[in-house]
This record gives sequence, structure tokens and C-alpha cells, in this order.
Amino acid sequence: MSEKTTVSPILRRLPLILIVVVAILGAWLLRDYLSFDALSQNREALLAFRDANYLLCVLGFIAAYAVIVAFSLPGATIATLTGGFLFGSFPAAFPVLPGAIFNVTGATIGAIALFLAARWGLGQTLAKKMDASDGVVKRIKDGIDDESNQWSMLFLIRLVPAVPFFVANLVPALVGVPLYRFAITTFFGIMPGAVVYTSVGAGLGEVFARGETPDLGIIFQPAILLPILGLSLLAALPLILNALRGKKGL
Repeated sequence: MSEKTTVSPILRRLPLILIVVVAILGAWLLRDYLSFDALSQNREALLAFRDANYLLCVLGFIAAYAVIVAFSLPGATIATLTGGFLFGSFPAAFPVLPGAIFNVTGATIGAIALFLAARWGLGQTLAKKMDASDGVVKRIKDGIDDESNQWSMLFLIRLVPAVPFFVANLVPALVGVPLYRFAITTFFGIMPGAVVYTSVGAGLGEVFARGETPDLGIIFQPAILLPILGLSLLAALPLILNALRGKKGL
């Protein structure tokens, strides 16, 4: 009997159980620490640590962001703003870019961890059930299994602001999406939104000085939302063309 067949269902679901437990505890215990007020109160200490330990600060920030995403802890938006606040204009020669890259890297690592936990615990079982089913469920599975459709659908769920990040991490794991495809579409698909919020975070110094809170609804302003919707339409174009051609799975 192979090692794969001897792994008990409980053991396979252990990573997911751990994620759920930590998420519940984190939502209860960390809600006051992963907040805009906490960032405002600790901003001077954070800037001082960054100036004295830039590389360590970058690595620690990416790791913290990955943990927040992997365990679905509250504060992902605050983490993105923090990345912009700490690194969005530092060094000054590369405004926004460093912070956006650090934000995207941390979010992608965390998303991959959640993806692997979900696929290892539930993905194979659910994929078999979907293969054996009929109707809409089977058609969705067939559509995602098509490589051209899969790239488009993965980019689409990342670009559309209405799709929750948690959902976009879990669904691909449950339908057998390859890891490399998930990682690539996550990294580049979340980049537009990350750049927007990183730019907001980069301007937090002035916001703090005025005693105000940042406008997180900026992503829904026409100048920001329309280009993102344009990218979403571009990602959906292969799906539309396949539908017009009458390909299966759509």
C-alpha cells in the first residue's frame, strides 16, 4: 500500500482545520491590533525600524502579510496600506513600486499556502465528485479544465473587485488548478488593486497629520475602476470567443 493511500482523512484535513481555528482566534484576538488606529499609533516606531533595518523590515513584512492571508486573519487591507506607508515612497527613487511588489509577494505566498492546504485536504475528493456529477457542476469543471478557459477565469476572479480574495484562493484548489497557474495569475491578477491601495498607503503620512482616515473606496472611483474593468474584460475575452464558437464547458 502506498504512502498516499495510508494518509487518514483527518490528517489530510489538518491544515484546513488549523487555518479555521487560527482564523477564528485571530478575528477575536487581533482585531484591535490589525487596524488603522494601531497603524496610526505605531507609525513612528515602524518608520524608525524600517530606517534602521530595511531588509529585515521587508522580510518581516512579507512574512506577516503571508500569514494574514494564509490564515484569513483580519487586516489584509491594513497590511496593504502598511506596505504603501512603509515602502511606497521609500526609497524615493522608486515611488509606489517597492511597496506594491512587497504587498503582492506577501499576498501571493499566503494565497499559495491556503491553496495547497485546501487542495490537499479537500481538492481531490471534490474533484472526483465533480467528475462523477452531471449538469451545471460538471460543465463548470469541464470549462475550468480547458487550459485557455482556465487562464482567463483565474485572471478574471482576481481582477473583478466583487470576488472575495478568500473565495478566489479556495475555488481553484477545489477544481484541480495547477499550482504554477494559480501562482502566476494570483501575482499578476492582484497587482492592479495592490498598486491602487499601495498608493493610498504611501500618502498616509499626510492623512495621519490631518487626523483623518484614508478613502478606501478609491478603487470604485471611475478613474480607477474603469481601467480595472477593462482588464477584466480583456481577461474574459477568450471566454466570450469560446462561447461564441460554441465550445463545450461554457
